Amino acid sequence: MNNLILRNWKKEDAKALALLANNKNIWNNVLNNFPSPYTVTDALQWINKESNSEYFFSFAIELNKQIVGSIGITIQEDIYSCSAELGYFIGENYWNKGIATKAISILLEQVQKQQPNIVRFFARVYEHNKASMKALQKAGFYLEGIQKNAAIKNSELVNIYVWVKLV
Repeated sequence: MNNLILRNWKKEDAKALALLANNKNIWNNVLNNFPSPYTVTDALQWINKESNSEYFFSFAIELNKQIVGSIGITIQEDIYSCSAELGYFIGENYWNKGIATKAISILLEQVQKQQPNIVRFFARVYEHNKASMKALQKAGFYLEGIQKNAAIKNSELVNIYVWVKLV
């Protein structure tokens, strides 16, 4: 998987992003503010918004010069500025190939070099998303705790698993 890189999003990526993101199985594992259906217009708006953010950094995951997903961090504010929340998704055609684990490792290494004050990375995962939990564990995260009935997804209360990596 030496051909996997993280790079900044470009407007030209909007069509590829929309093709990956317009998927109910992906939507079932992300926040509700993630559009569904996901259009090229949604992709363009998101690419423009994320490129102007002070606390959120997002990157295209590219494998063999093809976009296969997205990964980013949100640096927390105020007393929590030593922490960053990780978020990502991989296109369904690329699931179970180790891409998420590799992308997580690359991103954390880059962030540690550029933001040495960040000592805690965390990710919140829906209880049903076992593949994401496995990817985080392989990237050195541990299960810090389970937030019972902490979210509503698909009109149901769900548990959130909080995964952490201290650096």
